[in-house]
Amino acid sequence: MEKILEKSRYLVLLAVISTLSASAATFVWGVYKTGVVLVEMITLGGKSTAMTISLIELMDKFLIAVGLYIFAIGMYELFIGDLDVPAWLTVHDLHEIKSRLSSIVILVMAVVFLERLVAWQDPQGTLFFAIGIALMTAALIAFSWFGEKNGTH
Repeated sequence: MEKILEKSRYLVLLAVISTLSASAATFVWGVYKTGVVLVEMITLGGKSTAMTISLIELMDKFLIAVGLYIFAIGMYELFIGDLDVPAWLTVHDLHEIKSRLSSIVILVMAVVFLERLVAWQDPQGTLFFAIGIALMTAALIAFSWFGEKNGTH
């Protein structure tokens, strides 16, 4: 039974391969959308609000791709072995992965809010949306801060 449990750590490779594939696909999707936005910029001369929103959406796609990549690397390092990556990307425990992903989630929420703000269709809805994002951001920051402070990582 001990050998089975020791070798079962390689099951994490399923998550690593899946998230790495999703990251690559999201990067490719972002590159494609970048091309579409560049064509819009040239044809419309940069005079469209929709184009501004499209540029903001590009950041969202690449942030998600980076988050998936960080998760894949972190899971590999935690369960399989060390990788030759920059020091800031090395992971020593699960809390580090969660904190980094929380930071990316906060950035994605900020980008989504910015998209909604630029569209400016429903002021009251935008206010409530901002309050929801602020509460979620506060919860994620508190989770990261208290988890680190309490040594739960």
